[in-house]
Formats: sequence, structure tokens, C-alpha cells
Amino acid sequence: MKLSTLSILLGLAVAAPNVYGVLKPKAFGEALRRFPRSTGWGYALVLLATFWFVWNLSHESIADFESLKPALYALFIAVGIGTCIFVQDFIAVRGLALLLLLMAKLMVDSARWAPSPFRLVIVTWAYIWVVAGVWFTVSPWRLRDIVYWKTANEKRTQALSAVRLGFGLFVAILGFTVF
Repeated sequence: MKLSTLSILLGLAVAAPNVYGVLKPKAFGEALRRFPRSTGWGYALVLLATFWFVWNLSHESIADFESLKPALYALFIAVGIGTCIFVQDFIAVRGLALLLLLMAKLMVDSARWAPSPFRLVIVTWAYIWVVAGVWFTVSPWRLRDIVYWKTANEKRTQALSAVRLGFGLFVAILGFTVF
């Protein structure tokens, strides 16, 4: 994927929900507080991450593992489905963590050969997501604690939503103009 397209999509994906956070911080905060324990979001995110990972694996050209690919596909799909069945505690956080790791790979791959030094915005963001993805996989209750802190009152929710909205718009503008 081209860095400009990815930057626009990421920027708008970050900015869009935070418009709601700026306009209706109470409702936005309540929705965010429900996320970490949401099994519906968890199933969707874990299954999306599972199939995205299998898709990435299918496009790898490692000759030594070519004969094992069908077994690996089955194994990873079984792990994804098994996670939905047997690991339901904080499954939404775990699914989000997996998607952060996969998205970080896409971001770094897309920014690798970009000529602009602004590509480091995307790369730095990707590495932050890697650290967050690993951390939330190991200790998913941390995201719940962070969400509760960020939504402790309406002013804080609104202010942090405004910061995220600004960052999302900045990244989208980079995609439209620089990349």
C-alpha cells in the first residue's frame, strides 16, 4: 500500500471517532469504558487479526516452509478460533493488541522507502503500537486502567479526544500533501 493512502486512511480512522469524543465526551467515555470487556468486539478483532495474519503468511516466500504452509494455516486459524472460545477475559483488548502489531508491520513496510523525513512520524507511531501491542497482550487490564484514567471526567475525555483528533488530521494532511 502506498504511504499516502495509508496515511490518509489511518489519519481519518483516528480522527473520526474523536470528533464524537470532542462533541459528546460523556457518551464517548461510556462507550470506551465498555470496550475492554466486550466479547463482541473481541471476537471480531481476534478473527480479523487471525485472517490478516494468515493472509500475511500466505504472501511470504520462505522456501523452507512452503510444504508446511497448509498445516500452518490450519494451526493459526485454530489458535484464533480457540482464543475466541477459551480466552474470553479481555478478549477485545487482546484482539486490539494483535491488530496494533499487524498494523505496525504494514505501516513500517509502507514507509520503508518513502523519500520524505516525515515518514518517521508513521514509523515512530508504528513502533509505539508495537510496544503497546506487546504490553496489552501480556497485561490486557492495563488498557482498561488507561481507558478509565482517560475517561475519568468529561473535560479530560474531551481534551484527549481533541489531541487525538488533531493528530489524526495531521497524519491525514501528511498523506494528502507530503507523501
